[in-house]
Amino acid sequence: MDSSSSDTAATGALPHGGASTPPTSPPPPLHPAVVLSPCAACKILRRRCVDRCVLAPYFPPTEPHKFATAHRVFGASNIIKLLQDLPEEHRADAVSSMVYEASARIRDPVYGCAGAICQLQKQVNDLKAQLARAHAELAGARSQHAHLLALLCVEVATASSSSPPAYCGGVSTVGYPTSSHLAAAPAAAADALYVVDGGGGMQLQASPVSWADEALWT
Repeated sequence: MDSSSSDTAATGALPHGGASTPPTSPPPPLHPAVVLSPCAACKILRRRCVDRCVLAPYFPPTEPHKFATAHRVFGASNIIKLLQDLPEEHRADAVSSMVYEASARIRDPVYGCAGAICQLQKQVNDLKAQLARAHAELAGARSQHAHLLALLCVEVATASSSSPPAYCGGVSTVGYPTSSHLAAAPAAAADALYVVDGGGGMQLQASPVSWADEALWT
């Protein structure tokens, strides 16, 4: 009796069709809204930075000095007008050029970027002159080397055309006595000092040159 009543109560608790519904997952947490800081131009001008701000891509909030420099020389209205008149692919170069020219104008209020350009041109001309002098010195050194090489070739040709002296075993024999001559020279000198007398003895002969004929000093 109790079991049938409990089954009836459980059946009545089920929805129509007899199937149970799966548990629903909790909703995902909401991410906090990202607050975008205004660009450097709008921050300096103290105005609200709109979504399609023409200055935001070229003056990020991390580089406020770029817009401050350009704004000091050209003004915000002129910068905006110039960027609006240019296509998007040329705006970045225009901003870089304006920032460079404004920096040069602040450093040199009289000449601005023209003074820097003139100084760079002067350096280029000086370097060209130094390069021309180096080329001239190199050409002179090459011509001198070629001249010396030609003289050396002429001397070598002249020396090879003349007849070489007679050599024997790598040593010249012209005008030099041989070993037999050197060995016979002392004996001939000794024989000239003595003569053989009638008894077969050796007798010293007088020198053909008298001491009076010799010089006492040199």
